[in-house]
Amino acid sequence: MAPQYAPSLRSRLPLVAFLLETIFVLLFVFFVKIEQHEQIDRKYDSKLFIRSYAEFQDIHVMIFMGFGFLATFLVRYGFSGSGFNVLLAAMAIQWAVMMNGFLLPQRHYRREIHISMKSVIEAELCAASALVAMGAVHGKTNPVQLLLMALVEVTGFVINQWILRTLLHADPVYSIMLLHIFGALFGVMVSWVLHREGINPKHEKEKTDRNTGLFAMLGTLFLWMFWPSFNSALVYHRRERELKLTVIYGTYLSLAVSAVMAISVSMLTNSKGKMNMVHIQSSALSGGVAIGVAMTAVHTPWIAMTIGFFASLLSALGFRYMKDHMLFAFECHDTCGVINVHAIPGILGWFANLILRLASSESTIAMRLAVYHICVLLITVCMSLVMGTATGLFLKWSFWRPQQDRKCFDDQAFWEFPNLVVKK
Repeated sequence: MAPQYAPSLRSRLPLVAFLLETIFVLLFVFFVKIEQHEQIDRKYDSKLFIRSYAEFQDIHVMIFMGFGFLATFLVRYGFSGSGFNVLLAAMAIQWAVMMNGFLLPQRHYRREIHISMKSVIEAELCAASALVAMGAVHGKTNPVQLLLMALVEVTGFVINQWILRTLLHADPVYSIMLLHIFGALFGVMVSWVLHREGINPKHEKEKTDRNTGLFAMLGTLFLWMFWPSFNSALVYHRRERELKLTVIYGTYLSLAVSAVMAISVSMLTNSKGKMNMVHIQSSALSGGVAIGVAMTAVHTPWIAMTIGFFASLLSALGFRYMKDHMLFAFECHDTCGVINVHAIPGILGWFANLILRLASSESTIAMRLAVYHICVLLITVCMSLVMGTATGLFLKWSFWRPQQDRKCFDDQAFWEFPNLVVKK
């Protein structure tokens, strides 16, 4: 008799996808136009376009190949890891273009949203935040739940940026680089609400092997190589050229240090003195996360390297000791360890940014500056926790047909395998 898998999503996923795409097409018909060359300062902006397009390609590779390959680390969840990554990213980018155009300040023409390289890059960064959140519930949700989760996450993240820019007059680059903190905490809260007793202490299918580990390492390499473009893409103004170079160099040095530290700490904390590939795949990226939040305040190489050192140290230690304790103490299962890869390094970067700003400012404005940065973090954390909790409660509705506990982390719940078809 053929095994019974998750309830069929034939009446859910196509309907939701068709409905959302129809709505997006109609919104694009009435509100979105492509920026015309007549509206561009030809000589300077043509060069800017070429540079921006190269950075867009780098980020595009990160979103679809970097995150996609990295999500294939589970033995029986490779199809879903890479396939759902494409589905979520493609949908989130479309929605982020609309949300950024409606809420965030930009050049408007007769109440129309004009697409440019900058707006597409911003949309991909918003999609990256949704993919970070997806990592916390990786293998425990179906594609319909993931689609809805991504749309709500992008909405919450853009609203968070709007609040920071409107109320606190936050720098746009600073506000969008908080994507790591927002996405990770959002995903962790969704995972906490959707917690399954059937995966305690560890699901039998939640494991890796040599092949999936190799593919996931390929994703890490894509992310690691292109992360300088990820951090510097929005630093594009003529007078910010020196800052852009500083961000690129600082990100690279921070990533280099974090890669070395990830390997070292993984071996040091293993009782047999061996390295854990999962720890290295994720902790090697923590330096890029931390420096991304602090990058506008980092102007010397040694500071960037120090941030990468401590980010990787905390991330690797968190992977070794924190993940199991979170499941035991809070009943919160974080599949990809996004709390260690994105949230903790992101908060470390925020703290480094605060310290560096205070050190270079006058004592008369130090208190005001500290209050400002603390408010930025508190608003981001509160928004992510509240939105994540509400989203988890919404996705817990049985109408979305979640898979059974025993079918978590299993491609066969959603994908066709011709060699396993039972002939009648």
